[in-house]
Amino acid sequence: MARRRRRPQVPPPQPITIKESSTAASHADTTEDTVADYDWTTKINTSVPNPARIYDYLLGGKDNYPADRQVAEQVVAIAPVAREVVGDNRAFLRRAVRFLTREAGIRQFIDLGSGLPTQGNVHQIAQAIAPDARVVYVDNDAMVVTHGRALLAGDNTLAIKADLREPDVVLGHPEVRELIDFDQPIALLLVAILHFLPDEEGPLGIVARFRDALPTGSYLAISHATRDIPVRPDMSAEAMAEMGARVERLYQQTTAFMVTRIRAQVERFFDGFDLLDPGLVEIQLWRPDDPNSILPGGFYGGVGRKR
Repeated sequence: MARRRRRPQVPPPQPITIKESSTAASHADTTEDTVADYDWTTKINTSVPNPARIYDYLLGGKDNYPADRQVAEQVVAIAPVAREVVGDNRAFLRRAVRFLTREAGIRQFIDLGSGLPTQGNVHQIAQAIAPDARVVYVDNDAMVVTHGRALLAGDNTLAIKADLREPDVVLGHPEVRELIDFDQPIALLLVAILHFLPDEEGPLGIVARFRDALPTGSYLAISHATRDIPVRPDMSAEAMAEMGARVERLYQQTTAFMVTRIRAQVERFFDGFDLLDPGLVEIQLWRPDDPNSILPGGFYGGVGRKR
């Protein structure tokens, strides 16, 4: 069996106790400032709905709690297409990773805000094409990281607890530096996560900091919830606008508010990257496997190559 690629100039990582950033703590469902990664049960408040667990429930997962399921069912009651759109987002991730591995030749992935493990994870898709592909999962939720380490970690794959709002912490993490070679192209994945960063937290600057750390020829893949209204034969523009506004308000009950953005705002995250065909489009329209069986809406998605 292949062993994880190691870079000898970086010292091996030591057991750590992770301190929450002040920014992250203002949004996290936690009560302590520090905690060992293995003791995630002391870090979560299961009575407060969590977007990662809501997403897990909508995908048919089991790593969720009654509060998460209650909000998820309210989302479905408001927007019956919610499960379909969440599934479409996961399908976009799979197509993007397949493209990046098979066609772009990428062998290194950093998945920021990775969420709870589910079927069709990044390492499974990439390593099915290129067994030597290396994947880092990053999340600030202790439960997510613990599940990730139990279910995903192995040769060339790891999960770390860090907050994407602190790029230097992520980029300087000893395990990340050990596994990822920053002299070679990297794919940075920000799938269904940036809409949980309000403008006052500087999401454009956060993405730019990660971009500046990537070598030329690296890639950025983004999907982002939008308030733009697609043309669909099964519902009116007015109904879709009201549906989106109500879902956005519902997420105010969770540990992270949702901030939908229009196409021009999402496109700005690709500054410094050349968007690949078909550009920034509804996720259902990004290189679909079956273009005849899709209804667009809910999210924009795109993949760009760093200049």
